[in-house]
Amino acid sequence: MSEQDERHPDDVQQHLREVQELLGRHKVVEDLVHRQDMPRHELVEGLVHKQHLAELQNHLDRLHPADIAYILEALPLEDRLFVWDLVKAERDGDILLEVSDAVRESLIETMDPHELKAAAETLDADELADLAPDLPPEVMQDVFLSLDSEEREQLRAAMSFPEDSVGALMDFDMVTVREDVTLEVVLRYLRRFDELPDHTDKLFVIDREDHLKGILTLESLLINDPDMAVTAAMHKENVISFEPQDEADDAAQAFERYDLVSAPVIDADRRVIGRLTVADVVDYIREESEHEILSNAGLREEEDIFASVWDSVKNRWSWLAVNLVTAFIASRVIGAFEGSIEKLVALAALMPIVAGIGGNSGNQTSTMIVRAIAMGQVEQSAMQRLMKKEVGVALFNGLVWGGLLGVLAWWLYGSASLGLVMTAAMTLNLLLAASAGVGIPMLRMRLGADPAIGGSVMVTALTDSGGFFIFLGLATLFLL
Repeated sequence: MSEQDERHPDDVQQHLREVQELLGRHKVVEDLVHRQDMPRHELVEGLVHKQHLAELQNHLDRLHPADIAYILEALPLEDRLFVWDLVKAERDGDILLEVSDAVRESLIETMDPHELKAAAETLDADELADLAPDLPPEVMQDVFLSLDSEEREQLRAAMSFPEDSVGALMDFDMVTVREDVTLEVVLRYLRRFDELPDHTDKLFVIDREDHLKGILTLESLLINDPDMAVTAAMHKENVISFEPQDEADDAAQAFERYDLVSAPVIDADRRVIGRLTVADVVDYIREESEHEILSNAGLREEEDIFASVWDSVKNRWSWLAVNLVTAFIASRVIGAFEGSIEKLVALAALMPIVAGIGGNSGNQTSTMIVRAIAMGQVEQSAMQRLMKKEVGVALFNGLVWGGLLGVLAWWLYGSASLGLVMTAAMTLNLLLAASAGVGIPMLRMRLGADPAIGGSVMVTALTDSGGFFIFLGLATLFLL
């Protein structure tokens, strides 16, 4: 069996390698043709160019929009735009939805207004709402005017809700049935569809005014007698539904807790206005996870890895400036004890251990607290209890690991007093780290800020400066 036959069709890494290979072959052949001095040079070049373009385009046509988006994100800007030009126009909208915000911006900048309008018109209202913030206002105006009245209302509704709400995630493509018909009627109705909406595992049962009365699972539809009424086969109790103002985080937890595939979204009068699917929730969870990782590193937003130097600098400079200030403070703390370090050189070798262990411990605590906040497991009232628990953990670790380091310091430098100072400094810095790991994210939550943003930067700054001050201060008091 050939390697091509063995490869799984969804291996996106393999797709990326194949596209990169085709791009490389195209560049090599073009370069060779340019160097040759032969008759009909332009004809040969044109034939070779068209052959490679056709091969690359055929490969792209076979890929899922999500795979193409992945490939575009992994290519340098020049190659990315070259591949983007080969994508069929009718697929532009789906791919723009899949790529990251930073890469989407680079693609939109190269598109003419009529191309953007054509791409946007292929999308549903909920998808268009996701893309709308990145489109020029004049393009959105043209697209809005091209929609029918129902689609306009849906687009207005989707764009009116905050980004982290259920309303911003819901879609309007769903199947509803009436409660006063039989299952046979429902089956005949479904056969009229060319295809059901993605992730349809249940039908929403409504009355004449679109009020939610229950849900009819596909399982109930298939296993019950076709003559049975929908009202007898549907589930009326414990129906999980959401309102558009609900927090997306809460909805994500409900999907995980109850293993949901889809759920209705209802308004204040219990009218069904949309649905939430597991695909929307998974996308939201992934985006939030990426945001948390970037925030912890002090990055303001997702960054195109092939962005220009200036774009990357703008994204990173703010927290680097904070780091610079905190590092300067730490250096001044060390500078204040220069005399002590000159008299006892061992301090210079040992103090990074105290600061490093404290920073690691503080970041562990901070990560646990931020995760608990994100999962909705922590309220402000729990701060005192959490602080007490983390201080207990820090005290235990400080005495055990600080004691071990104290023994090592005693053995290396022949000073029991230095070992005791090492143990005390380690314990006190771990207590500081625990307090910062709990206090910083909880305080940011109380102030309405994102608890994850810059947490590791601030914790590390405190444990570095605090660790140096505690260790060198104790050494100055008791050893010199």
